[in-house]
Amino acid sequence: MPTLQRPGVTLHYEEYGSGPPILLIAPGGMRSAISAWDSAPWNPIEHLADRYRLIAMDQRNAGSSVAEVHGSDGWPTYTADQLALLDHLGVDECAVLGMCIGGAYIANLLVTAPERVRAAVALQPIGRDGNQHRFEEIFDTWRDGLAAGHPEASEDDWASFRTNMYGGGGMLFSVPDEALARVTTPWLVLMGGDEYHPESVSRRLADLAPGAELVERWKAGEYVPAGRAAVDGFLAEHLPV
Repeated sequence: MPTLQRPGVTLHYEEYGSGPPILLIAPGGMRSAISAWDSAPWNPIEHLADRYRLIAMDQRNAGSSVAEVHGSDGWPTYTADQLALLDHLGVDECAVLGMCIGGAYIANLLVTAPERVRAAVALQPIGRDGNQHRFEEIFDTWRDGLAAGHPEASEDDWASFRTNMYGGGGMLFSVPDEALARVTTPWLVLMGGDEYHPESVSRRLADLAPGAELVERWKAGEYVPAGRAAVDGFLAEHLPV
């Protein structure tokens, strides 16, 4: 099982296929792990590995990745992990494809290191629209399952961590909305449509980010092939094989 060792964290990752590189950021909220792709409408590992070098990872304290917990943890902590993995693998530039919480991670990557990302695909990104308490509940459930194994983290650490993740930022939590207006990276947004992935957030994201375009129908059975084809065409244009 390949891993990357960083101070205080061991990151599990897997690689599939060959070609231009794509970093995959799985759904699952705080439990974003490679295995979560199996529950997606279509699995990008199965669909894209014949054309691209796919780099899939378990985020810290999800799947097989483990890390210390500190009150300073937040979106930049995860972004640093993702960039460190690309550095470890010798990838200077790639595309990023993420689902659910992956949309928020993508936003912070595009704001933090736009020169590293040639194109981005966000499938039903999470977002804030009268639902912040739902994400705090998800965090608390995740924390409850981990806390006993993290004696280094106090209650104040966990509370600060939760605030850093879901108490600030804009509609995507990870970055202010005004930062999205400066993102010119080509960005394909496949629209969400439920409490955790509000349609309103996908639409506003597509309006705010100059490089973004929106696919409205992609998830229901009859639209899955067209949605998948939209991703194929977008990647072929911006990350040609």
